[in-house]
Amino acid sequence: VQLVESGGGLVQAGGSLRLSCTASGSTFSINTMGWYRRAPGKQRELVATITSRGGSTNYADSVKGRFTISRDNAKNTMYLQMNSLKPEDTAVYYCNAKGVYYSASEANLRALDAWGQGTLVTVSS
Repeated sequence: VQLVESGGGLVQAGGSLRLSCTASGSTFSINTMGWYRRAPGKQRELVATITSRGGSTNYADSVKGRFTISRDNAKNTMYLQMNSLKPEDTAVYYCNAKGVYYSASEANLRALDAWGQGTLVTVSS
């Protein structure tokens, strides 16, 4: 599975951005997709996740009520709508896909844990 993010950029505090993540390859193996971020000098943290079929979502407390995660399975694309952005939201945002796939070479199931290259979001005060 390959993941490509887009939609990052520079925005003023209080503004909005929408990130997109498009998956290709063995997308049928994906169960859960999510957004993570790494702010300067900090460790990577979970932002939000969404399951493939039920659309169950989970958010970090810091973004609840401001960010919305969604996905369009027909387009193999996940989105993160970010509203009321704050300077502390500045980070590189990464797309992640988790699931299970069958490895023919190993004749066994393997865990899928794919990452995108990241997209930079900068929120100015």
